[in-house]
Amino acid sequence: MKKTFVILACALAVNGAFAQTASQAPASAASSPATPAEKHEARIEQRIAYLHNQLKITSAQETQWKAFADAMREDGETMGKLYEQRMKGIESETALDNMHEYAQLTQAHADGAKKLATAFEPLYSSLSAEQKKLADTTFRENMGRHKHRGAPIPKMPKPSQQ
Repeated sequence: MKKTFVILACALAVNGAFAQTASQAPASAASSPATPAEKHEARIEQRIAYLHNQLKITSAQETQWKAFADAMREDGETMGKLYEQRMKGIESETALDNMHEYAQLTQAHADGAKKLATAFEPLYSSLSAEQKKLADTTFRENMGRHKHRGAPIPKMPKPSQQ
């Protein structure tokens, strides 16, 4: 059970973990261009709506759902601000500054994942057996999407033995 919560937390905390699916409609082309912060907020709301529908949340589960959705919003806001802050100074900062900011970002990511898992636990407990199966499958599938994102990391050559 704990493993499921850890997987869930990681899946939700990673930006884009629940990015648009084929069934989601793209944003209206007629609307004015959104700021990066507005786009980030919209992606979070899309993930929340997607999960609400995917898990078939009932009216009896709305209280637990709201706590979880609010935790997602809070985590998204925190991560968005930290990422934006990191990007603003990246051109002029030293390598040491870069490492400190990265450490701050990854710590916030870990803290957010814990909060998400804590907020999800009462909701997961309230789910029916069918909903739990949907949740398990949904989070497992979304974790799999990120296993191979981007280019593979090259392996470091082994030191030659002399």
